Amino acid sequence: MEKFLLVLFAYLLGSVLPGEIIAKLKGVNLREVGSGNVGATNVSRVLGKKFGALVFFLDMLKGFIPTYLAISFYGVESKAVMFAGIASVLGHMFSIFDRFRGGKGVATAFGVILAVSFKLALLSLLVWFVILQWKRYVSLASITASVVAPLLFLISGYPSHIFLMGIVIAVLIVYKHKPNIDRLLRGQELKV
Repeated sequence: MEKFLLVLFAYLLGSVLPGEIIAKLKGVNLREVGSGNVGATNVSRVLGKKFGALVFFLDMLKGFIPTYLAISFYGVESKAVMFAGIASVLGHMFSIFDRFRGGKGVATAFGVILAVSFKLALLSLLVWFVILQWKRYVSLASITASVVAPLLFLISGYPSHIFLMGIVIAVLIVYKHKPNIDRLLRGQELKV
């Protein structure tokens, strides 16, 4: 029962959308401006980098807190870690507070990785940064880093359910980036 409540907490926390809240406080509807997304990248474009950084940090905490709690209470060997991590990302992507709409889950997924391993989070961030500097597409950098993360879990010897968690989150992130992938293939994706 405790593990179920932790997973429910992870989903509900993930469902809180700081980007949407901050934008509304500033009199902006993020769904109607920029990319229409409620995440840090669109907030940066619409409200400025300071607000984008704040949204990234808050979205990251949504993945970090429940995953860290699961590890603290049950150990990384527990499947509760996998379910808490996935639930937080699902909450961000399919928010119960926003008619099951949400963001793309990248910052929240980063928080999950950070809770599992600071070192692997830094490596994922490095992959993201290198791709961003090379190709200048936030979406491509995010997709690449999300696909690399489970491989990092695998080669670092984490339990198989942590690798599976990484795979599920990567698939979800790629799915949420489908419009970006279509624009990349057509040469219409916005660069930074």
